[in-house]
Amino acid sequence: MLPATALAQEISDSHLAAARVAIEAIDATDQFDNILLNAATQIKSELIGNNPDRQTAISDMVDEKALALAPRRGDLENEIARVYAKLFTEEELRQIGEFYNSEAGKKLLAQGPLATREMLGAAEVWSNGIMRDLRESAIEGIRQIAPAANAAPAAADAAPAAAAPDAATPAQ
Repeated sequence: MLPATALAQEISDSHLAAARVAIEAIDATDQFDNILLNAATQIKSELIGNNPDRQTAISDMVDEKALALAPRRGDLENEIARVYAKLFTEEELRQIGEFYNSEAGKKLLAQGPLATREMLGAAEVWSNGIMRDLRESAIEGIRQIAPAANAAPAAADAAPAAAAPDAATPAQ
């Protein structure tokens, strides 16, 4: 097994550059934008809680220290670029970058969460319909298998299901 430094050296500069373009295009690191801000807020709260009379001084000092750490964000970008470079070829990363920098790619990123929510809603409605229809069909099948012996229990089982509102239908 190669040491991590040897693996890191196997990725060319152009491959890392393509990875950086791709991760920027897909906003891969945007979710990490608030880490430093959240850490500073948490640390301010802790320190001010112990020294409430020095709130302004503590707040200013923590802000200054946080700003000094901000350039380390580049380290995260580099690590994430390496992750993508290990998973995708340089050509694939170029294609990803090109697509997501296109109007269609930008729209997919912007509308993707809405599409996912609507897709999950549609799948739930469909699933409820399948469940309802399968239940009705199975109850009818039970009636055909043993019409006299199971008619009463099947009808009793069907009654609560028929009385319950369909989960896909909004309550009135």
